[in-house]
Amino acid sequence: MKPIAVLGAGLAGLTAAAELKRRGLPAVVFEAGKAVGGMAASFKDAEGFSYDYGAHFISNRLAKALGAEDICRTVRHYGEAVRIDGRDRSHPFGLMAEPRFLASALKSRFASRPKTPAANAEDWMRRSYGDAMAEEVAMPLVEAWSGAPARELSSSVGEKFGNSIVKSLYLSAAAKVTRRAVCNGYTRTMPEGAGVYHVYPEGGLARMLEPTLRKLDGAVRLQSPVERILVDKGRVVAIRSAGVEIPVSAVISTAPVNVLPRLVEGTDALKPLAAFRYRPMMFVNLRFSGRAILPNTMVWVPDRSQLSFRLTEAPISMPWLAPEGKTLITFDIGCEVGDARWTMSDEDLARTCLDQICALYGEELRGRYLGAGGTIRTPISYPVYLGAYETERRLFSMSTGVDGLYSVGRNGEFAHILMEDVFWRTIRRMEDVARYVASPSEGSQPAVSLEERLAGLGLSAPGLSQPA
Repeated sequence: MKPIAVLGAGLAGLTAAAELKRRGLPAVVFEAGKAVGGMAASFKDAEGFSYDYGAHFISNRLAKALGAEDICRTVRHYGEAVRIDGRDRSHPFGLMAEPRFLASALKSRFASRPKTPAANAEDWMRRSYGDAMAEEVAMPLVEAWSGAPARELSSSVGEKFGNSIVKSLYLSAAAKVTRRAVCNGYTRTMPEGAGVYHVYPEGGLARMLEPTLRKLDGAVRLQSPVERILVDKGRVVAIRSAGVEIPVSAVISTAPVNVLPRLVEGTDALKPLAAFRYRPMMFVNLRFSGRAILPNTMVWVPDRSQLSFRLTEAPISMPWLAPEGKTLITFDIGCEVGDARWTMSDEDLARTCLDQICALYGEELRGRYLGAGGTIRTPISYPVYLGAYETERRLFSMSTGVDGLYSVGRNGEFAHILMEDVFWRTIRRMEDVARYVASPSEGSQPAVSLEERLAGLGLSAPGLSQPA
C-alpha cells in the first residue's frame, strides 16, 4: 500500500499517524519545522519562569489516552472572573448575581422567541444572554478575540461556549468536593464529569507527545515541508516534498485551511477556503514578586479601551510554573499582522501591559514588577467565523471535497476546539481514512450533490460564493 502522508507533527498529526499505525496502515509525518509539537510548546527562562505558547488545557483523560499520565501533576484549582466597572465577578455565576444582567437574561429567556435562527453572533448573544450582558460582556470579548464586529460573525460562534448552567453548577460543586480543577466546558466530543480534571505535564506541554512519538518509530520527517498535494480527477495521488514526488494513498493535513488552496494542485475545489480568516494574537508575559495578583487564574476584560482582553496568572493554578514567591501574568492581545499592535517593540508592549494591570489592580504593582518574560506572536491563533463564508465553512466541516484529502486539528478543521477535542475527533476521523484506503473506489466524500449537501445543512444557495 502507498503511504498515507500526514502534514504537521503537532498533536493532531502525531495522533493521526499513531492511530493509522495501530490499524496497520503506513503513515509518514512531514513536519516543516525542526521539532515536533506544533503549538503545544512551553518555554522556561533563566530565572525559572515557565510559560506556554498560548493557553492549553489538558485533562487527565487525555493524558491517559496519550500514555503520559505518569508525568502529569494534578491541577487543584482553576477559575475565571470578569472585570467590569472596577470590580471582579466570578464567571459565570457572579455575573448572573448582577441585577441588570440577571434581569436582562430573564427578560430574554421568557420573551417570545423568533422562529427563525439567529441572524449573526450579535443576535445569538442577545437571545442567549439578554441585551445587558451581550452588550457589556459577550460582544466586546468576542470582537476582541475575533477582530470583527459581532454582527459580521456567524451565530455558529455560539458553538464555542460551554455547558448549561445546571451542568456548570454540578461541575463547580464537584471541583470543590474533590479539590481538583474539574473540567467545565473544555470538550464537546466527550462527556465531562467529576472524574475529568485538569493536569499539567512535568517539563512542559511537548512532553505529552513523547509516548506517541515513540510509537511512530522514525515515521516523522523533520524539516520536510510539503510543497504540493497532487490531485488527479478529484482524488489525491501524490505529494511533493523537497522537489520529490511521492505517491500516496491519502493525505491528512493539519495546515490552516486557507493554506490548502495553495498546496493543492489539480483542482479548484478548495478555492473558497482561501477567504477564511484566522485571528493573529500576541501573548505578553510579565513577571512579578508575590502571588495572586489576579482574583483567579483567568480574568476577562471586556473593555474595548484596554490593550489585552484576557489576563492569565497560571501559577495560581500551577504554582510550579514560577519560582517560589513570584508569579507570571500573560496578556492576550488581538491584532492583525503588520498593524500598530503587531509592530510594537517588546519593550513597549510590556510597558503598556504593565500600565493596564496597574490601572486595573493598583499602582503598587509597579514596585513588584520584575520585568518582561518574553512576547510570543502568532499570525494564526483562532478561526474567525465570518458570516460571509458560513456556507463554505459548514460544507468544509462535512468534507474537503477532494477524495483522499482530510483536514484535522484546530487549524485544520477551522474549529473552536481545545486539545482533548482535537485528539478524539482526530481518532474518529481516522476511521474514515481507514475505510477510504481499504476501498478507494467508493470515495471518501458523501455521494450526494452540492444541492443535497446544502439542503442537509438547512441552506439554499445557487453557488458557494453566495451567503445562505
